[in-house]
Amino acid sequence: MGILSSMYTGVTGLTGQGEALGIYGDNIANANTTGFKVSRPEFSDVVAKSLKGISGGNQIGRGTKLSAVNPIFSQGSLLQTESVTDLAIQGDGMFVVDGNEGRGFSRAGAFHFDKDGNLINADNYKIQGFQADESGKITSKLGSIAVGRTVIEAKPSKEVQMFMNLDLRAKKEMVFDPKSPEKTSHFATGVTVYDGAGTPRTVTAYFNKKDDGVWEWRAMSKGEEVPGGKPGEMVEQAKGTLTFDADGKLMEQKTDKSAFNFIGSTKKDQEIKFNFGKDKKNGGDGLAVTQFGTASEAYKTLQDGYTAGTIAGLSFNDDGILSAVYTNGESMNVAQVALAKFENPEGLFKMGKNIFRESRNSGQATVGAPQTGGRGQILAKTLESSTTDIATEFINLMSAQRNFQANSKVISASDEMMQEVLNIKRN
Repeated sequence: MGILSSMYTGVTGLTGQGEALGIYGDNIANANTTGFKVSRPEFSDVVAKSLKGISGGNQIGRGTKLSAVNPIFSQGSLLQTESVTDLAIQGDGMFVVDGNEGRGFSRAGAFHFDKDGNLINADNYKIQGFQADESGKITSKLGSIAVGRTVIEAKPSKEVQMFMNLDLRAKKEMVFDPKSPEKTSHFATGVTVYDGAGTPRTVTAYFNKKDDGVWEWRAMSKGEEVPGGKPGEMVEQAKGTLTFDADGKLMEQKTDKSAFNFIGSTKKDQEIKFNFGKDKKNGGDGLAVTQFGTASEAYKTLQDGYTAGTIAGLSFNDDGILSAVYTNGESMNVAQVALAKFENPEGLFKMGKNIFRESRNSGQATVGAPQTGGRGQILAKTLESSTTDIATEFINLMSAQRNFQANSKVISASDEMMQEVLNIKRN
């Protein structure tokens, strides 16, 4: 009977709009949920009767049904915070998290460290990333991001890099005297190096012009710091020569000896290479150390050693790399946050707690580093806000409410018509 059909049609409208009210209400409830993506109900009509078979036309619909609820993966607003472990994704991709329920994916980047040094979210899911090796180089090994290296051991100096100019006008008659190096050298500059135990030691490099375009250098340490040395005297620990071309560029560098010994050091005859840049003989430009007609001057001195240190702080950069800063001034990469990309993120399965799971519709996750393979950028000290637009959701809510009321009128009208049919027998 058509009356009963119209009643059931109205019921489908009530059911569908009731579900829509729940979806819009969920969007509104999560207006302040970090990384939340709004969902949208999608309806389709129901055709149950055709008056002329497959000839076309003359069909009677039987209401509606909720055919899909799709999350809209648009970019949320980015909010600056003061927490160093707050991360946001600008662009495509999702954080990879592991918990007791298995692997999941999330856009919510409100993270913190637990007592064991693991980077986790509010529900104790461990954040996954690419691990760094002992030297701090990021590898392709995927695992939980954790700070396990709270102490960094000392590193003895292996190389000293020097950038300077030696005065072309210096007189070559000066003879170097190790007992009075300051007065018998054309130029001197100091550098701090680290011995085998990580103890800082001051080494002074003295330069003497031996001939036109030829300089001799010596690296000397205080006698009281060298086995067999005398207090107040300098002890030679390394020696070499520098040769310049007619343009004042470094043509060649030679090291005659390099054997550093310090009292209390764990290394004997420690070799520290004094590097004066790539000379022309080895294919360089010879401009790190020059011989021009200006005053001798050291521009910069670098060395690669350091003393032991304990962790002083942690920070993320905008590439998603977590670095530990130590009390000795050194920093070391710990890991890089991994991002997962899906061909169809709308097909992911919601698990609650801001967590999604893979599904057949979403496809498998492709995990990689930020800003690679179409993945987005990681922003430190930033959170992605919910994509809920309160004004839009209220309009949708009112529209669903009106549609619910209209469908209830269909049922009321059908009920009145049914009552009329029942009254026929009474009359």
